[in-house]
Amino acid sequence: MTAVNITNVTVLDNPAAFLNPFQFEISYECLVPLKDDLEWKLIYVGSAEDESYDQMLESVLVGPVNVGNYRFVFQADPPDPSKIRDEDIIGVTVLLLTCSYMGQEFIRVGYYVNNDYDDEQLREEPPPRVLIDRVQRNILADKPRVTKFPINFHPATIGPPENPAPPPDPMV
Repeated sequence: MTAVNITNVTVLDNPAAFLNPFQFEISYECLVPLKDDLEWKLIYVGSAEDESYDQMLESVLVGPVNVGNYRFVFQADPPDPSKIRDEDIIGVTVLLLTCSYMGQEFIRVGYYVNNDYDDEQLREEPPPRVLIDRVQRNILADKPRVTKFPINFHPATIGPPENPAPPPDPMV
């Protein structure tokens, strides 16, 4: 049984300049009280061929979480373009929004992101070096890919053994 359901994710400020912060309004419901925080992360995939170019843009802890409906705006800095190969800046990539509980990821929302120049002439005749301040990103917000993972929201706590040893005899 899941304890948390994401009910809506709205991508704010989209399309936007590549160097603008990412903003998501996240709505979710909690069905059972959770004693620990939820960890939300935003990851930018810098290269389809090499995950060493991936950048975790932000990680935030929310909680503890009681039963109810919640909504917050998750903001993250843009990726550092110096950590992305020039040939991977323009084109399509992926942005991953994940949520974990006690180190266990239970949902991942993936978005395709199209990065291209904001000017028709630059699109038709790209300069030899990427002009990052002229790159615009467009998150394909209406087609997220949602993957859910079963996790244990209430790991067993260590309790007394099933056959405890008898107490020692009292001293007389």
